[in-house]
Amino acid sequence: MRILQVSSAKTFGGGEKHLVDLCKGLFDKNHDVFVAIRKECHWKNWLDFLPKENIFTVPLKNSLDFFSSKRLARLIREKNIEIIHAHLARDYPIASLAVRFEPKAKLILTRHVLFPMKGIHKISLKNVSKVIAVSKAAEKNLKRTFPSEKIIHVPNGIKIEKFADVNRAELGKDFRFKHNISFDTKLVGTVGELKELKGQKDFILAANEITRKKPDTHFIVVGKDNSSDKIFYKELTSLIKNFNLEEKFTFLDWVDDTVPLLSSLDVFVSPSYSESFGLAILEAMANGCAIVSTETEGAKELIRDDFSGKLVPIENSNELANAIYTILKNRSNFGKNAQSSARENFSLEKMIEKTEKLYEKIL
Repeated sequence: MRILQVSSAKTFGGGEKHLVDLCKGLFDKNHDVFVAIRKECHWKNWLDFLPKENIFTVPLKNSLDFFSSKRLARLIREKNIEIIHAHLARDYPIASLAVRFEPKAKLILTRHVLFPMKGIHKISLKNVSKVIAVSKAAEKNLKRTFPSEKIIHVPNGIKIEKFADVNRAELGKDFRFKHNISFDTKLVGTVGELKELKGQKDFILAANEITRKKPDTHFIVVGKDNSSDKIFYKELTSLIKNFNLEEKFTFLDWVDDTVPLLSSLDVFVSPSYSESFGLAILEAMANGCAIVSTETEGAKELIRDDFSGKLVPIENSNELANAIYTILKNRSNFGKNAQSSARENFSLEKMIEKTEKLYEKIL
């Protein structure tokens, strides 16, 4: 099949990782994969497995970008595209209009978040063939906009083999050495873009409580503030300073490979206020981490409370701290149970296979 993936995302997050993994999987299955991204895209290098001539720069300014629709329509025509697959809400109407210009292509959308769709989408997307929901919660929300028969649940997946049979102790030790974190201290970490919705402020509030009970604990925050003024990052570091926890925290903008990071942790924490799925949680599960997460819709779909992790109320730093402290104090089988669940239910191969079959079915 000849497939065009579309994303206007500038920065790299869970949705973009999903797109990259999907492209790689389809490309490895000998499909002709093309990608349309913005000039300002910061993650183009993640697509370096594709021929350069298969990656196109399109403005994708906003949902009313008529010029970009015409550009995509021309790509459909010139490259004989059969499937056009858009991943962000602002790209949906652009891709939809392109298919109206070149109706030989079929339109697929993936919804990665739980935010309600806008009225313009209900009107402009009547020509969509299928809408993929990455979680049951996303599927439920989509039913407000699309008929049930157009919605399909295809859970996110990850490369399970990447986490299989790794020497967690050795990798974790190397990671701690590289980042000057003591081998003897307990390490608690979180991963995600630095923004209010991801709950890092609650993570710091919980850290303040934990250090009072267990001073030999260190905390690591992996994620970048992509705003122009970096105001949330400044707010977080100011809070840490007020608590005199500067020596207890390590901040990293990015890690290319999460396996060493996750292998170094005693507890992985997802303090988010909203997650439609939770790829970072799933990677932690696959690595065998003990996990504490807020009760987001995505986390509840992944984690069985008190079996494969601990779930706590959203925006409750006290409960977050108590759950983390409980795991630090008493070793559990959470990590082992979480790893088994991830391997059985959320492989990347299953996600790619289901998406591939969906493409074939609508063609």
